[in-house]
Amino acid sequence: MNQLIECVPNFSEGNDLALIKQITDEIESVEGVRLLNVDPGKATNRTVVTMVGSPEAVVEAAFRAIKKAGELIDMSQHKGEHPRMGATDVCPLIPIANISMEETAVFAQQLAKRVGEYLHLPVYLYEAAQPNKERSNLSVIRAGEYEGFAKKILLPEWKPDFGPAVFDSKRGATVIGARDFLVAYNINLNTTSTRRANAVAFDIREAGRVKKVNGKTALDDKGNPIQIPGSLKCVKAIGWFIEEYGIAQISINLTNINVTPVHIAFDEACKKATERGMRVTGSELVGLIPLKALTDAGKYFLQKQQRSEGVSEKELIKIAVKSMGLDELSPFNPAERIIEYMLDNQPKKKLIDLSLSDFADETASESPAPGGGSIAAYVGSLGVSLATMVANLSSHKVGWDDRWEEFSHWAEKGQQIKDQLLKLVDEDTQAFNQIMAAFGLPKSNDEEKAIRTSAIQAATKNAIDIPLGVMSIAFESMQVIKAMAEIGNPNSVSDAGVGALCARAAVLGAFMNVRINAADYQDKAYIASILQKGQEIEADAIQLEKEILAIVDQKIGSLWLV
Repeated sequence: MNQLIECVPNFSEGNDLALIKQITDEIESVEGVRLLNVDPGKATNRTVVTMVGSPEAVVEAAFRAIKKAGELIDMSQHKGEHPRMGATDVCPLIPIANISMEETAVFAQQLAKRVGEYLHLPVYLYEAAQPNKERSNLSVIRAGEYEGFAKKILLPEWKPDFGPAVFDSKRGATVIGARDFLVAYNINLNTTSTRRANAVAFDIREAGRVKKVNGKTALDDKGNPIQIPGSLKCVKAIGWFIEEYGIAQISINLTNINVTPVHIAFDEACKKATERGMRVTGSELVGLIPLKALTDAGKYFLQKQQRSEGVSEKELIKIAVKSMGLDELSPFNPAERIIEYMLDNQPKKKLIDLSLSDFADETASESPAPGGGSIAAYVGSLGVSLATMVANLSSHKVGWDDRWEEFSHWAEKGQQIKDQLLKLVDEDTQAFNQIMAAFGLPKSNDEEKAIRTSAIQAATKNAIDIPLGVMSIAFESMQVIKAMAEIGNPNSVSDAGVGALCARAAVLGAFMNVRINAADYQDKAYIASILQKGQEIEADAIQLEKEILAIVDQKIGSLWLV
């Protein structure tokens, strides 16, 4: 499987967009690398760039970008709110797929060595790439910043890992390393005071603040300053004033969002700001964020409202954005800020992105796809969507407040099944297209015939397995539908009934596609087992539909007796 790493170099220029483009052009000149995001900041005078690709390609792109930044940026003229020490201030590599942190660290070391030796630039390793843990912390390496580096670099303990131990007044120095995914996140305050923003930052960051006694630093038995830890783990934070916005912010690095998620950092900052007489007005992300971080945030804020979490991915993201004010300073476009969305190189899914009328028109056209398999999957998605609607309505029903979590659970399950079935709408059509492509392969000699036959059989098996998956998932949806018929809002019981009809149609329709495609598959033992499994699911679905409709009929009938 392909290895993927992310690279997030930070360049000390945030105002000259033409200059920044010259740097990013170097990145885009490397095949195998995709530039995901360019996020310039005027007040910080800093641009955060996000790229992803194969390790070798990313290392090459990073080298070219560092070289170009050193040619274009003059650190002796640089001023900005963010701590910095070089034209390319920091350049982390992050493992994304099929690569370990240890392997990523080796690539970071290779990049650092090349930059130091070929560009004659002082380079420091950090985080996982730095074997000396006493100098692996970025903030420790960068302490004193550019202005203090002329003296710092001469100290024996601060000799660069690569490159000359000579202060470069134009380019400064660069820090290269390997780390986990980091979320850079700024929280907006209704104050212009950097000191007060720092107070909140010290309250929440893991390092906390130095203990003071009568205005003096308190020391432990060994003469070291005593630290009062902050309230959040894996959080680095400082306060600053952003002239561009006219407000102070808490600038946060979340180094492990599994330990401290974005929404927890936001809520804790709100709490500490309130305690100090301030108010959080919103927040902003710098660079990209994983999808799960926002969907988890959406669920968190719904849970606080005691509302069902079983809503669509799009709705969860919207709730997260509004709850944390991620759009206060500028529009927040999920397609440009969520890493999974940016990594999706596939064209838009042809069918499920169509309008209802366009989907119907496409189905009615002379094209053989979408056919019965895709329609079965879509009908199944509609059936479980109805049950999910009943769950969400029930979770908000007046007088049922103590049951919202129960219905939220069912709604979440329904959403998951719906998403699976929608995915299968396109997969079934793609399976048909693969069969047609296999039949179109050349067959002029025995070798070509063998390759063609093998391709046809592989495509046929896929065209059997996908509708079989539709059957299984649609049948699973009937458990949600039955639960909503039994315990859901009685005023919506007819919706559960229609959902059952859809689910049964999905199961039976998908099985027709299994059977017709199975006729052309040569492995008869496999076909026998598949048909037996399909018959069992079909029989179970028909029986379960009868049970659900009996419940629905009984409840509707009782309404007439009132």
